[in-house]
Amino acid sequence: MKLKKFDTINVVPFIDIMLVLLVIVLTTATFVAKGVIPLDLAVAKNAQKLQEEKVLNISISKEGETYFDTMKIDKEKLEETLLTYPQTKPITLSCDKDVKFDRFVFILDMLKKHHFEHLSVVTRY
Repeated sequence: MKLKKFDTINVVPFIDIMLVLLVIVLTTATFVAKGVIPLDLAVAKNAQKLQEEKVLNISISKEGETYFDTMKIDKEKLEETLLTYPQTKPITLSCDKDVKFDRFVFILDMLKKHHFEHLSVVTRY
């Protein structure tokens, strides 16, 4: 029996595996990078730094969607979810600058209605 001589190495399977790994890395990297709700905040010249403590972050995205921390809340369940928090809970309200002002006022009105007084509006300075 005669032995075959290998002159070349077939690298096509190696390239296929590397491309699959590259796709996996790129897709997971985009999910990791978008762990924060993207907001384009309004600018305020006389803003103060936010105190680091346990606060409830209410965010209104560019599309008008409302989030409590990172949990998306429907407009119908907004009041019900808000009432699960104590009135002494510090709240930060951040809103994309391109959102209609009535969404912002709706949230403020609801907070005022239920006597939430520890409120900060988040801006960029």
